[in-house]
Order: sequence, then structure tokens, then C-alpha cells
Amino acid sequence: MKGVLLVNLGSPDSTTTSDVREYLDQFLMDERVIDLPKWFRTFLVKGIILKTRPKRSAEAYQKIWWEEGSPLIVLSEKLQEKVQKKVSVPVALAMRYGNPTIKKGLEVLQQQGVTEVLLVPLYPQFAMATTETILVLAEQLQKAHFPEMELTSLPPFYNHPDYIRVLGNSIQEALQGKDWEHLLFSYHGVPERHIRKSDVTKSHCKMDGKCCFSEESPAHAYCYRHQCEMTSVKVAEYLELKEGSYSTSFQSRVSILGSWLKPYTDKTVAQFAKNGTKELAIATPAFVSDCLETLEEIGMEAAEDFEEKGGKHLHVIPCINDREEWVNVLSRWIDEWAHKQSAE
Repeated sequence: MKGVLLVNLGSPDSTTTSDVREYLDQFLMDERVIDLPKWFRTFLVKGIILKTRPKRSAEAYQKIWWEEGSPLIVLSEKLQEKVQKKVSVPVALAMRYGNPTIKKGLEVLQQQGVTEVLLVPLYPQFAMATTETILVLAEQLQKAHFPEMELTSLPPFYNHPDYIRVLGNSIQEALQGKDWEHLLFSYHGVPERHIRKSDVTKSHCKMDGKCCFSEESPAHAYCYRHQCEMTSVKVAEYLELKEGSYSTSFQSRVSILGSWLKPYTDKTVAQFAKNGTKELAIATPAFVSDCLETLEEIGMEAAEDFEEKGGKHLHVIPCINDREEWVNVLSRWIDEWAHKQSAE
């Protein structure tokens, strides 16, 4: 029997400092998030970061927390529920960090008799710290606890025409009637060394902003920066945006972890305001569901900074969340997988 496990990033169980600390400990101790020697990662996370960051992060979560709970969890649950109603196979939900765990998600499917699982990382682009860490952990859990299960995964869908259409339509809808001057695509940043580590050719990535747009290469299948740039390009083509009316940036950097992908979103937003842009639109296509990084970092911090620097309005475009069009696309992908597997 076939089944599907949707996997998103995760969230603390509550906005208390203790719950946020527990969540950050799990998240930051992942060797694919902070890819440093374990002894140094432990010293950095447990000896420095967890001493101060949980309190600040808890305050940030309190600003965006919904009555039903974490926005990311609530939106992910809504997506799972809607997809389940449209497909013929069981669909479970899990988080890479926090609850419900991937192990719990696989147990839910196992209890329904599922032996073939399609893992769906809810990230359009591949990255070490997102898709890869999900697939690695799922494989470890499968071998240790679910030996009878077969796992396969949905490939990154950053340039899939269906996804581009959904994202493009969501942006168009959000900006309908708005007098915006420029559209900024803001993606979650990663250290530049992550891009090089993911380069299967060990020679392709030049980190010069040019190879991302070069002819097809095996490296592009695992290059986060290339996939982000291509998402922006494909959506711009779909929306028929003029050259120069859109650009790409990267947010959420942690400076102590080395050089991160550039340009930085916070500096880019501030520069637009200083240069006289009054109406700036911003989309966050690295995220399927709205979360702390979109609601607080962009919707509050970036918006406030833009206005303080001279801008008038930062138009923050919601993620695709549980939009019906996205539900329909994801459901169709799942059905196609299930039927193809059955035919074979």
C-alpha cells in the first residue's frame, strides 16, 4: 500500500523560552545546518547561541503566534488535510525539527498498512540544510524502525511549470491594484560553503553569480543558488516582468558561520528605500508556508526598516500556504506517483 509523508521545517511547541531552546538545540545541532566539527558545533550552540538566542527568538515567535498555534504548523496541517481529501492514498504530516516527528509520521502511515512512502519535502529548492537533512534522517529511521518500508522522494520542484504558475498567480493576486515599483524575491540564505559542498562535480560552482545562469550542468540538480535564481527567472517570465523590475536576495544569515549567499535581503531592502523606492514588493519562494522568517523577519522587521529608511510601503506577499491551486497541484503530483507505481 502506498502513502505520502509531507515534511516541513518545524516549530517550537510553544513560545516559552524553554520550548524555543529545545527546538533551537535540535535544529542548530544538525550537522547539515551548522556543518562544523561536532566539538565546535557543540561549543558554539550549547556554549554560546543557546545562552542568549532562545529568549530573543521566543519574543519573536510571540509576535506571530496564532491562537491555534504556530503558523507554520497550522498552515501545514491545513495543507495536509486538504490534500488528503483529494488523493486516494494516506497522507501524513511531519516536521524535521520539533513535532510531529518524521518517525511519528512514518508510524502513522505504517498503522494504515503503508509499505511504500513518497516523501515530500515542502521546499521548492534543494539544500543541504533542508531537503538533504530530511532525506538522510528518513533513511536512517527507515533502516532502524521501518525495514519493510520503501522510501522515495519528490524531486525539487523549483522550476516545475505547475509550481511556477501557482507561485506566479499568488504574487499577481497579492499585488492586484497595488502600485509597486520593484519585486524582490527573498530566499533563505545559506553559507556559501554549503553550495560548494553540494556540488557533485566538485568543480562547477564559481560563486560569481554567472554559473547559476549557465548551460545545464549536473551540479544544478543540487545547487541551491542556481535553483533560487531560476525560480525568480521563471516566475518573472510567467508574469512578463520587465528586466530590472525584479531581483533576488537572501535573508536570515548568521554572520558567525562564515560568508553567506549575497546580496543580503536586509541590506537590499534598506538600499531600495535610500535610493527612493517607495513601493517595494517582496516574495519569499524558499518557503511554502508562512513562518517566523516570513511573518516576523520580513513582514515586521524588514517592513519597519524599509519605512524608517524612507520607503512608503513594503508589500509582503504571502506564501502559497494552503491555496486551492497549490493543493490541486500537489494532489495531482501525488496521484500521478501513486498511479505510476501501481502500473509498474
